[in-house]
Amino acid sequence: MKNQDQVIIDQLKRGDESSYKYLYDHYYVLLCRISYEIVKDRFTAETIVGDFIFHLWEIRSELSISTSLVSYFIQSIRNRSINYLQLERHQKEVSLSTLTVDEASPSSYLMEDSYPLGLLLEQELEEAIAAAVEQLPSESKAVFRKSRFEHKKYAEIAEEMHISVNTVKCHMKSALKKLQLDLAKYLLLLYLFLTYLQNK
Repeated sequence: MKNQDQVIIDQLKRGDESSYKYLYDHYYVLLCRISYEIVKDRFTAETIVGDFIFHLWEIRSELSISTSLVSYFIQSIRNRSINYLQLERHQKEVSLSTLTVDEASPSSYLMEDSYPLGLLLEQELEEAIAAAVEQLPSESKAVFRKSRFEHKKYAEIAEEMHISVNTVKCHMKSALKKLQLDLAKYLLLLYLFLTYLQNK
């Protein structure tokens, strides 16, 4: 391991935010490119890399890296990107398998008074979103609420919470990714509903 790498690791362990910024400045673009080559989606790649760098910060006191930082980072991002694709594929299979032929028809939700789609989207989805937000880690939840519910800019949130803007961005990416996964089945129903309306 290079001396510079060891210095960065030691700074991370001490909670030095300059080391956190160093990781973004020196590795973020490279790691996003590597992830993009696997997931083929820019936002997803950026989310994976942001989550990874934030995870390093969360476990900084336990870090133990024997290889060079760049080798460790590249392998970690490759693994995370592959895991993302596998999880996404599994969730799609589960979401589709839970719907029978009748249930998969958007018109069935519109026609049945006992379970109309409008009620699902307005009540159940709203409750699901609130529950998913509550399950976020405390700091990510605070950042998400300030951004989406209080409509505050990242710089304002960073100042209020005494963290860097990059940390705010990382929390938001992590929160949005978690909500996307938790609300996957509702997004499928919304998609079916919109498709039905377009084909009317």
